[in-house]
Amino acid sequence: MRLKRMMLVLGMLAATVASADPSFWKHEWPDTDFSRSSVPHWGEVLSGGPPKDGIPALSDPQFIRVDQEGGIGPTEPVVTVEIAGAEPRAYPIRYLTWHEIVNDTVGGVPIAVTFCPLCNSAITFDRRAKGKTLTFGVSGKLRNSDMVMYDRETQSWWQQAIGEGIVGEMNGVTLTALPTWMESWAQFKERHPDGLVMAEPGYARRYGANPYASYDSSKRPFLYSGELPPHNIPALERVVRVGNQAWPMTRLADIGVVRESGVEISWQAGQASALDATTIARARDVGSIRVRDAQGRDVPHDVMFAFAFHAFWPDGEWMLAQ
Repeated sequence: MRLKRMMLVLGMLAATVASADPSFWKHEWPDTDFSRSSVPHWGEVLSGGPPKDGIPALSDPQFIRVDQEGGIGPTEPVVTVEIAGAEPRAYPIRYLTWHEIVNDTVGGVPIAVTFCPLCNSAITFDRRAKGKTLTFGVSGKLRNSDMVMYDRETQSWWQQAIGEGIVGEMNGVTLTALPTWMESWAQFKERHPDGLVMAEPGYARRYGANPYASYDSSKRPFLYSGELPPHNIPALERVVRVGNQAWPMTRLADIGVVRESGVEISWQAGQASALDATTIARARDVGSIRVRDAQGRDVPHDVMFAFAFHAFWPDGEWMLAQ
């Protein structure tokens, strides 16, 4: 029995090593230039389960007025996009959980609204890079448990958490992150009663359900074998990342407002976790964050899990209680 178990484990390891090889991926990615990569070890890239486009990214989403939407719970999280010259838009996490990327154009700016559930990372990027306007899809691959995106124009791979090309023609290219944020549906509606909200996509999905129930209470992340965060910070504690600095969410929730390193970070109750209860609207309150500079302008940032910050910014600065 022990020998059979050992053979099974060895077989699984061999399969993992074999699949972590560009020659194995070429049948699925014939147009990707694997000779250009900044991934130190191919074994860092793992299959998350679904194949390429198995999680279908969205393009040209439809929108309705806030007062036309009656199915979203008041505490459910949305990604808020406010771009000069355009009406404010809310992209509900209830949809992004199942699609992870929305390609859109707002105020003449081509954007990709992205959400990696396994890292709780919600970042909006400008889709323009090296003179091209890119359209992003979900590769089905993970690195440090974070979504690997790809662009349909060059078939390059991109690391979502850092917005950087890691394989292919766009290797080493960094996307511009835009100052968007996650807040509750009620908070968005209160500020923008005449705003727009993304309409429910035409897919057969359990929108509003959380397929990662209790994930943010786990001890270890899914498909992650890297170092855990320092300072006894739980791997799946949320942190607010601005550049290479991270503020633990628990610290912000305790004091409400922090002014450090040239930014003001404010915390407000009322946003449900997207990764707690089986129904997002019934999940525990984790609060909403806004990050502004000294002039009151919104600043690009991310609210991600601590392990992901440590994985991609191993020399980053932890902004702990003074």
